[in-house]
Parts: sequence; structure tokens; C-alpha cells
Amino acid sequence: MLHALYARRLRAQVTRVPRHVGLVMDGNRRWAREEGFANPSVGHRYGVEHIQTVAGWCAELGIREVTIYVASSDNVRKRASEQVTFYMELIEKVIAGSLVASSPLWRLHVAGRLDELPDSTAHALKLAMEATAGREHGHELTLAIGYDGRQEVVDAVRALLETDGADLSELARTLTADDIAAHLYTRGRSDPDFIIRTSGEQRLSGFLMWQAAHAKLHFCDVNWPGFRHIDFLRALRTFARGSRT
Repeated sequence: MLHALYARRLRAQVTRVPRHVGLVMDGNRRWAREEGFANPSVGHRYGVEHIQTVAGWCAELGIREVTIYVASSDNVRKRASEQVTFYMELIEKVIAGSLVASSPLWRLHVAGRLDELPDSTAHALKLAMEATAGREHGHELTLAIGYDGRQEVVDAVRALLETDGADLSELARTLTADDIAAHLYTRGRSDPDFIIRTSGEQRLSGFLMWQAAHAKLHFCDVNWPGFRHIDFLRALRTFARGSRT
């Protein structure tokens, strides 16, 4: 009862919501250890399943664009192969499967290098993007997976230089930020105006380095699977208080 009252009070203080929220879902394994699970990788299952819950909160509040940092390129390459396999299978089952099927609002996008993912994961995500491409509700959910912010900029510049008929001297003279943005993984979608990172880490870890140039940042001490609705509302309250009217 008290929890519900507090949540309603917080909601009343959220006088303005961001257009586009970025989420760094950190602390899955730490949460599992704190909860007493023998295998900390269990935290990934709870973490991936929590994406659907948080996406639902966003939709309820009228937040139509969400980008979630699911896995960096380093995560995919450096984690023990069993951990990566388990995590990618969760992505296939929960995000590319049940989330897409049970949440008809969202169009799914991927930011990152699909060729760095297991073939089955890349295929499942491609099918999910195709299945949701025709949705007209205007809700965009982007997964940053196999993602590195610096590599994204490198790939964008490379793609720009490889444009048919590009004159390098002319390009160097006229190059603008918009030219590069047009070749980013997230091209065609807006930049985030608010980014939340869980687990207490106060850094972006390469997440949307270009796109986050003007975003407000919020760092939450709670680990991702334990990130509650009231934690989300508290974060949005800080956004509303610091936003221009």
C-alpha cells in the first residue's frame, strides 16, 4: 500500500518525460551473487526478461524511443564461450521471441555488428526486425548488441568515404556532423535525451558516444534485475527537474 502511494507521488512529480531513453543494463551477475544464486549467469536470464518490463513502463509513460545496451563487442568476444552462448540464447528466446510477440507496440532495431554475433542470434534478430517493421504505433526499441561506440564512428566514416563518386578533397572541405550521423548504426532515429545506467558504475562504456553528446545522464546504484518501477520514476523525476520548460 505504502509502495503504491509512493509510486503515485513520484509519478506526479514526473512533469516531463524524455523523448528517447537509453538504458545501460549493468549488474546482472552482481545481482545474482547478492541474491545467493550459485551460478551468477542466472542474473542474465532475469536481466533479459526485465527488458520487457522496463519497455512496458516506458510505453505507459509515453516514451516512444528506447535504446538498450545489451552487449558490447568486448562482451561478445571476451566472455567465456559458455556465458556468451547462454546469453545469446536468452536474447533469441526472450527479446527476438516473446518480447516481439507479446509487445505489439515496438518496432525492433539493432545497433551494432550482427556479424560478431552467433549466426542463430543474428538470424533471430533479423527475423524480429522484419516482423516488426510494419508496425505503425511509433514506438522504437533499439538493441545495442555487438556494439562499440568508437567502432560505430569508424564504420560511419568508412561508409561515407566509400560512397559512390565521393571526392575526398571536396568531402574534407564540406564534411559536417550530419554527414557522419547519416551513416551511424542508429541513422534515421533521434538521439537519446536521457541515459540511465544501473549498478552504480558512472561511465558510459562506449554506449552511444556520438549520440549521447547532449543527453542528461543518471546513474543508479541498483543492479539491473532489481531496477524497480520506483527507481525508474526517481530517475525520470531528476530528468524532469533538470529539463528546460
